[in-house]
Amino acid sequence: MSFTPDLVSAQREAKDWKEAIQLVGSLYEQAGIATEEYTQAMIQGVLDFGPYMVFVPGIAMPHAKATSGVLKSGTAVVTLSTPVEFGSEKNDPVDFLISFASTSTDGHMEKIQELAAVLADQDRIEKARQARNDDELMSVFTTE
Repeated sequence: MSFTPDLVSAQREAKDWKEAIQLVGSLYEQAGIATEEYTQAMIQGVLDFGPYMVFVPGIAMPHAKATSGVLKSGTAVVTLSTPVEFGSEKNDPVDFLISFASTSTDGHMEKIQELAAVLADQDRIEKARQARNDDELMSVFTTE
């Protein structure tokens, strides 16, 4: 899985889960990966289905359908300086968001599998949480 500096943001502030997802969405928008429609679709997913994307303690994986404003595929990582509640009894609060945008349904499933491998590496996740700036966070995902 490849990460690019324009899709990595460390120690950001968010007042709630919506703002946390908007941080991810703004990275996609600025990088030309997706439009605001994708950001709104990620938020709507939580409103419609609850915090299903918070399936690991402290980690959310916001995403939406490929048809929701995705221009090209990409993966974003945002860490929060203060955790936020998504409404998951078991896995809140969240301080780490790893997200993907995919242009196809097949790509969507591939990204989920790739992200599952990243999330299984607890050492890497802990290093990412401790990164103090974007460069440190990027290095967590570019070094073996």
